[in-house]
Amino acid sequence: MTALTHDGPGQQSDFQDRAYDEGEREGAARPSALDLSACPSVYAGFPERNIYHFIGNITYETEAGWQTEPLNLENSLWCNTVLASAGWCLALVIYTGRDTRAAMNTSFPSTKVGLLDHEINQLSKILALVTFVLALTMVGLDGFRGMWYVYLVRFLILFSSIIPISLRVNLDMGKTFYSSQIEKDAKIPGTLVRTSTLPEELGRIEYLLSDKTGTLTKNQMELKRLHLGVAAYAGEDAFQEVRDSLRMTGAGAAPRKQGLRQWQTHDRVHDMMVALALCHNVSPIMAEEGGGYQAASPDEVAIVHFAESMGLQLVGRDIRRMTLRATHAPQCGAMSYEILQIFPFSSETKRMGIIVRDEATGKIVFYEKGADAVMAQIVQQNDWLEEECGNMAREGLRTLVMGRRPLSPKEYAAFDREYAQAQVALNDRNLAIQRVISRHLETNLELLGITGVDDALQDDVKATLEKLRNAGLKIWMLTGDKIETATCIAISAKLVASRQQSIVTIRGETDPVSLLDHLDRLRMSASLDSVCLVIDGESLQVALDVHPAEFFQLALHLPAVVACRCSPTQKAEITHCLRRYTTSRIAAIGDGGNDV
Repeated sequence: MTALTHDGPGQQSDFQDRAYDEGEREGAARPSALDLSACPSVYAGFPERNIYHFIGNITYETEAGWQTEPLNLENSLWCNTVLASAGWCLALVIYTGRDTRAAMNTSFPSTKVGLLDHEINQLSKILALVTFVLALTMVGLDGFRGMWYVYLVRFLILFSSIIPISLRVNLDMGKTFYSSQIEKDAKIPGTLVRTSTLPEELGRIEYLLSDKTGTLTKNQMELKRLHLGVAAYAGEDAFQEVRDSLRMTGAGAAPRKQGLRQWQTHDRVHDMMVALALCHNVSPIMAEEGGGYQAASPDEVAIVHFAESMGLQLVGRDIRRMTLRATHAPQCGAMSYEILQIFPFSSETKRMGIIVRDEATGKIVFYEKGADAVMAQIVQQNDWLEEECGNMAREGLRTLVMGRRPLSPKEYAAFDREYAQAQVALNDRNLAIQRVISRHLETNLELLGITGVDDALQDDVKATLEKLRNAGLKIWMLTGDKIETATCIAISAKLVASRQQSIVTIRGETDPVSLLDHLDRLRMSASLDSVCLVIDGESLQVALDVHPAEFFQLALHLPAVVACRCSPTQKAEITHCLRRYTTSRIAAIGDGGNDV
């Protein structure tokens, strides 16, 4: 379905998708005040399996004539979606039955059968053959005289006791008992056994594939470090300086002449905090509903919580407007910003942006945040971004780079004109939109700073992984984080025994020949049992496309493998390749929709 309209112009309708393990998925009804009496018409693309792609247009009549607006993934509603905000929402059903993405992505997997069942089946077949051979031999010894086929049946009945029919029943009873014991085990409380046919397979697992965020870690983000180029802040004492800087600069106050260097730092802090408070997709929850914030990403919630603790609180948001309140200076009142455009985060762009207009001053600013590898090519030339991102990553922090660019009314008008045309393009819409953004907005972007967000490890995860490793399991961690962050988490979580294992890193290898040389050198190393391979998504894709056999023949002998900057598609491909190149049992665990 696609959301068309709802009660209250300018209000955002929030939706909760219960099919997602990651939490709530937001949706916004656009256009927000569509007059249905205008007999709108909707165009949507052909049904497809890609759940991250939807293109359509809605055309309706206004006083100025016919108007066309784009429909995209933000307007789509999924099955099992409920309206989380008050009021009502009117939606149009576009795909039904087998044309829905849920139906097109539904597979019909074969029944899961344990290796023990396969062995019992093979044994039963062998015993059945032995029974037939014995019966045939007995008839043959008699010379096949008379009604020999009747005697053959008799001998088959006599020898049928060779096949242990009760073995299958006893085996199923044993599995049921194992399953009940697992659920009652006091050392693993809350364990739910969803099938009683595979409990013995837990003892056969040799390879364990695990996501990082939300699986090895708690998915409870907290901003720990802030770096602005001219100053760095970490810890409560340093963050108090951030509060003091916001208090001294006020709401948009100009820098003073005395102590110019110090006031430049204060203004830098002020600009960064305003960017953190505005550049996101977070919506505040009303106090009567429990308070707090909701968003698709816990990183964004952590950043908004940090901005609030520093003195800039998000108090209101809808499709068109965002309101902040300076808690350190109540006399300043609320600060309202008009949302002109918003560019959501995607796994392809690895960044998100927003264009806002300050309703008090009329200034238009484009804010953007994203992964350091992407933002480094967009922001102005600097000599500290890469180094500081590496320092934070080595501490196990997830980094986000923040930038901005002020826009004149003329610049924004030129962008808006081309952007409106790209939004309604029916062919290569996303590519056309990205070209317009790159040409008009992502040039000469001012680098504001870097945030370092910490995601604490799960309780007892270190002891658990160490026990699994000592038991002989080979653990693969598949994550979307950068190499330094993933390596730090792998060491701190005891995925890598730092005293016994060496870490070999392969990154940025796009040449198949060079990648093969890396693999050959690793293969000829002294002992593969003491090596952990860390590989980034770019090099991994080359290995999967060009040298899958060589890569997996080597990786299968390593005690630990860490795949970084790994997309959901690559996670699935790794799982399929492991099943293809080994007969060992593989377990894959994850917590989100991108791990399914």
